[in-house]
Amino acid sequence: MLVTHEREKLIQAINFFARHTRKCGKVKLFKLLYFLDFEHYKRTGRSVTGQTYNAWKMGPVPVSLFEEISTPQPDMAEVIEFAERPISGSENSMLVIRPKIDFSDRHFTSREMIIMRNLAKEFENAAADDMIEATHLENLPWDKIYRQQGQKQQVIPYELALRPDEIERVSRVAQDRKELVDRLG
Repeated sequence: MLVTHEREKLIQAINFFARHTRKCGKVKLFKLLYFLDFEHYKRTGRSVTGQTYNAWKMGPVPVSLFEEISTPQPDMAEVIEFAERPISGSENSMLVIRPKIDFSDRHFTSREMIIMRNLAKEFENAAADDMIEATHLENLPWDKIYRQQGQKQQVIPYELALRPDEIERVSRVAQDRKELVDRLG
């Protein structure tokens, strides 16, 4: 498997959120990653982790990560342990996410780290239900796809994170960055 910077960032973002928030199970993790990617996209025109999010009933889900959790690739399995823990008084279980190594900020920009720290602080003690509610707010990207357009299970375009007056600015930032990367080759 080719390990890209986005893949490294995804794995380390999971590591970060598992370390810096309480009760970080699958639902909470998915919502934190969604907020990270969409907030960063709003500012720069690109996501942090490269994940694609679909509008599922309980909110945005990074489908490729959802599918990988049951059998993590070796690079993720080296860093993160995913284990099911029974919920007392229930037949259900909760996914527990445990980091195996120290967090590395090596591939993150200072902007990305600021967003992650702010999200971890804001949602440190939030339960999964609180996270679901936060992603379901009116006129946020999930709401626009799932409720307003009725496109259940469909991809949530990153562009929906932008207000109409922000689209041109973010497109310009993204284009400038692409030109810089092309020049540096």
